[in-house]
Parts: sequence; C-alpha cells; structure tokens
Amino acid sequence: MVTSTLEQLCILYTDLTYEDISRLEEVASTLQLYADMSDSYMFIDCKIKDNDHAIVVAEAFPRNANKIYENSVVGKIVFESFEPGVFYSYKNGKKSIIRQAITQEGKSVDQTVVPIKNNFHQVIGVLIQEKEVLSKMMYDDGYAEADLSIVPARNGEFLASAVGGPPVVSDLLMEMLILTDDKDQLIYTNPVALNFISEMSRTEEVGNAKITELLPFLTPVYDNKEDVFVFDLTIDRKSLVVKKIKLKKKDRGETLLIIQDLTELRMKEKELMMKSVVIQEIHHRVKNNLQTIASLLRLQMRGLPEDSQASFEDTLNRIYSISSVYEIILAKEHADDDDVNIIELTRKICSAMVLNDVSSKVDLIIQPNGNKIITSSRKAVSLAIIVNELVQNSLKHAFDKEGEGEIRIWFTSDRDFLELHISDNGVGMKEPKPSLGTEIVHNLVTNDLNGEFLYVPQEEGTHAVVTFPVSPEVEIFYEKEDINSRR
Repeated sequence: MVTSTLEQLCILYTDLTYEDISRLEEVASTLQLYADMSDSYMFIDCKIKDNDHAIVVAEAFPRNANKIYENSVVGKIVFESFEPGVFYSYKNGKKSIIRQAITQEGKSVDQTVVPIKNNFHQVIGVLIQEKEVLSKMMYDDGYAEADLSIVPARNGEFLASAVGGPPVVSDLLMEMLILTDDKDQLIYTNPVALNFISEMSRTEEVGNAKITELLPFLTPVYDNKEDVFVFDLTIDRKSLVVKKIKLKKKDRGETLLIIQDLTELRMKEKELMMKSVVIQEIHHRVKNNLQTIASLLRLQMRGLPEDSQASFEDTLNRIYSISSVYEIILAKEHADDDDVNIIELTRKICSAMVLNDVSSKVDLIIQPNGNKIITSSRKAVSLAIIVNELVQNSLKHAFDKEGEGEIRIWFTSDRDFLELHISDNGVGMKEPKPSLGTEIVHNLVTNDLNGEFLYVPQEEGTHAVVTFPVSPEVEIFYEKEDINSRR
C-alpha cells in the first residue's frame, strides 16, 4: 500500500497515533470538494513534536477561482509569530477567524481556523479555510496619514496595506512598526516605534533618516537577504525580537520591521526561574528531612520488642507516602511544576508496600480505568496518606498469615466528583472499628478534600470509598488504554 504524503509527514514530524492520522486523512479526503464548492483554499496543519512550530500536511486549491498561491505549501513549516490563528485554535480548541489577511500576491483573504479533534477530544490538527475577498486597497505616498494593518496569511506572508484614514490600528498596537524604502530610509512609524527610535538614537529629528544610521544595531537585520527574517537582539539591557518582512509592490521595495520589546517579559521569566529554583530546593529539603526522620525512627526501633515495632512501621509508611509526593515532583523536568499524577503516586506507594512485605501472597492491583488524574502537591500528600492507611489496613487485617488474596485500587470520575475505591476479598469486617488509621483518613477526607469516606457493604471482603469534588486543583484526563499494575 502506498503511504500518503499526509501520513509520511505526520510520522516524520509529529507524535500522532495511526488512529489520529487516519482521522486527518478522512478530513483531507474532503478538502478538494469543499475547496471547489466554496472557492476557498483549504489546508491542514499539525503541531511538530518537541517544538512550538507546525507543518502543513494537506492542501486543496479551488479549480475555478483566481489563484492566490502559485505553488504548493505542503511540507512548509508554520511559525506561531506568523500564524497566530493556527496556534490559538491548537491551544484553546476553539475556532479562530482573521479577517482580510493579505498575501504577497496582493490578494485579500478571510482566514478561518477550526480545530480537528480525535475521539478523546484532543486537538490533533487544524483545518484552515482561506477565501479571497474584494477589498478597496490604496497605496499612495501619504504614509503619515496611513493605517498599517498587519495581518498574517499562509506561509508567513505579510503585507502592509495603506488604507486612507487615521492610523487607529497601528496606534493601538504595542508592537513597533517601522516602514523603510529601498534605501532604508524611514517612511512610516507608529507612535510606539517613534518613541523607541527617539530614545535609542537620542534625537527627535528622525523624519526621512536612514534607519541603520539612527539604529546601527539593526544593520545585521537589513544585511540579511531573506524576505522574512526573525532576529533576537539584546541592546542597552533591552530584549528585542525584530521581524523583517520585505514588501513587494509594483516597482517599490519597502521593508517592514515589527519590533517587540520583551524586556519586561524576560525579567519576569528570570524572576520565575529564580522562584522555581527556590521551590525545587524547598522540595529537596523537605524530602531529605523526611528521610532523615525515617532514619532516626529506624535507629530507635533497634532492640525494641516486636509489638512496639509495629507502631514505628506504621509511622515509617506514612512518612514514605509523603516523601513519594516530593520524589515525583523532583523527577520532573520543569522545576516549577508541582502537580502530581495520582495514578503514578498510588503505584509508587503500593510498590513500596510489596517490597517491605515479601512474605505476603496478596496481589495489589491498580486499575486506572483510563484515567490520568493530576492534582496539586497539597492534595497529593493527603491522598498519599489515605491510600497508605487503607491499603495497610487491608494488608494487616483482611487476610490470615497463610492465606492468599488481592486488593484492588481503582478510580472513577464524572464531571463533578472523583472516587477512590480500595477493595479486598479478605475476611471482611462486620462493623468498622475505630483506630488511628481510620481517624487519619476521616480527617484528611473531610478537612483537606472536602469529601466523604465510607465502607460499602459487599458479600466478600471490605470495600472503602473516598469521594471528593473535582476542583481547580484536580484535573482528569482520559487515556486510550487501561494499564493494570499487578504485583
């Protein structure tokens, strides 16, 4: 079977599954029909793995419409700076509309971007429709009176359209807009750019001056021969991103610069980075302190009678459960991410119990039921202790020393509530007996999780259920496969 171009590009550049690719091929098979019916140019873009760019994987051009694109753009890389609508739909899963985008061929198009989702409501691509619209475009020498509307079109193509009237749009933009002629002399600046040029050049006389004389640090930007060029620049403690776009209009060769001052953003990023380092150091110290406490308890256990050691073991298990939360956080790549996967945490705690009790023949079975549950470290600590107490209770009291059995742990959820179930097939209990463990669970469920804890009657064994509301601190994702973890 011949592999399609779409499939080849998706396999090479994306992390999409074969089911996702099949879904995209279904959409792509209808592109030409919709292109001809609506006289629109149709495209499918997909995010590239391991970076923030996208790639065009499919296209369809209407057969009877005026040409907007002379050549195919399949396989072209799409940058967020040039295609904000594409990345908006990807991040938010919503429709995006950009009115009157202008291509370098001078055609005005309406661009509509719609997210393509798989059966799990994940965005796997975006469908772009571009339709030519009629616009009364003027281009004269009155740049001081012009309104520069900079809007993205396909493949990073930009054009500055000078429309008569007051410069409302460009005046409101925080980006600096600088337009120069083929001799690099200033033709137009918006107010933000004018203030910037005056500040950096220390002169108020900027009219018709050569931009590279006013701002020598822009010389490498103009020396670059590419039509579209992005340049990061640090000058006088300012962090700038300069986008150069060559504009072709009749016999003129203007250059448009779009400059973003990211100084404040970079400073905030440094502050956040410092905070992240401090937070991670705190996590390290908490984890190390917990390990120190555990070591001291083990030293104190030496020489004690066995009946006294049981209480120490319970305390050590609680300490390890809390420590497991910080181990998971510290294993992450991003220092500022303190969210914890509850399924992973439960597996870690149960694995430790299995290793500590090698003589037991009880199986611990964890059933995520397709859930990936992410919560804050604060709630994760409470859930870690709850899982530890309930599983330890079953291991101690549900089975005799020679008997075999199993303990099942699973999670169920709906839009409003999450349930943790821990069930065993042991001897069961007629009435729950008060103990330190059950008191701890009740307090954590009620006070920390704002939920309920109860035992559900069943014919064999014991079934404990913890129910608590889904809050902003708890996110639930549905995975494609259930993965059982068995001792």
